[in-house]
Amino acid sequence: MIKPRVIVTGATGKTGSVVVAELLKANYPVRALVHREDSRSALLKAQGAEIAVADLMDAERVADALKDVQRAYYCPPYDPYMIQGAVAFAAAAKDARLEHIVGLTQWTASPSHPSLMTRQLWLVDQLFSMTPGVTHTIVRPGFFADDYLVTIGLSANLGIFPWMFGSSRNAPPSNEDIARVAVAALMDPERHAGKSYRPTGPQLLGMEDMAKAIGRAVGRSIKVVPTPPWLFMKAARMSGYPIELFSGVRYYIDDHKRGAFELGAPTTDVLDVTGRPAEDFETIARRYAVRPGNQRTLANWLREFAQFMLAPLSPGFDLDRYDRELRRPFPSVPQFTTDSEVWRREHATVGIDKSAALRTPPRLINASTMETYS
Repeated sequence: MIKPRVIVTGATGKTGSVVVAELLKANYPVRALVHREDSRSALLKAQGAEIAVADLMDAERVADALKDVQRAYYCPPYDPYMIQGAVAFAAAAKDARLEHIVGLTQWTASPSHPSLMTRQLWLVDQLFSMTPGVTHTIVRPGFFADDYLVTIGLSANLGIFPWMFGSSRNAPPSNEDIARVAVAALMDPERHAGKSYRPTGPQLLGMEDMAKAIGRAVGRSIKVVPTPPWLFMKAARMSGYPIELFSGVRYYIDDHKRGAFELGAPTTDVLDVTGRPAEDFETIARRYAVRPGNQRTLANWLREFAQFMLAPLSPGFDLDRYDRELRRPFPSVPQFTTDSEVWRREHATVGIDKSAALRTPPRLINASTMETYS
């Protein structure tokens, strides 16, 4: 029996590359959609994937890429014009008579969130759910374990774990578990059509829990260092992260502090959907710890120490200027996740108690007085 062809967008990314590998392992024909041919796309090709090069904003190229495709994993790009790419994809999916789309979105997706990316993801969820003839599964993780392990090299070499989220907790999932949930939904659309899943790790963890797990992974004692967001933003810019990503991250820090990621967590979705238990944080941390750039060596120590000392002196992102130049729309009454009535209603099926979601008093955001981390 010939298995349906699956297209994977963001195929060289953290979840997309795993989706490609898992589908190929199960003998599905895979078309990997990439921005350019490079060493990462060459690796996918060597694994057996067909490579299609296209920008998601290019409607004609996207339509070409969806020819003879039956199912899709849609991993949205962090781009201020992401909604244009999603509309191009939905139009092409309708014309190609796609059977099923598995869309990666956010736990925080809601219509009035201050983050442009988060509002657009909410719109994309609605768009794909309304695309004629195409069934849809939503995968909506919160902060990935990957987000906390970006600084594991700093932990391994200097013994510190930066933390800017107050006393809040999370049950962070691995990239691999998120991808495996998506793959299961792609393989069995009849079972998963119309459903939303939130992959999480197996338990809620706070800052000390994560620091201890990282310490065991790198083989040393780790101290939690409360870090102001402005310093985190400076370090991120030094490391080459794009401003469009951190225009949203500044708000996710507030979401985290307000407990948005511990609401409804942990879930059993990874086990229920894939048949395999979710990976715990220490197991994930050990995978990151063995990477060459994260190991305890003199060269890595010097790099981490230099970045640690230079970060406070470096320029940060000018997010206000970015917003002005982008001329992005902003809600008349922006609301963080836990303040949104729409978000609470849409997430009621996962056991979120309205009173718990409201334990942090609502705080409206004035666009003209937003804090800038520079």
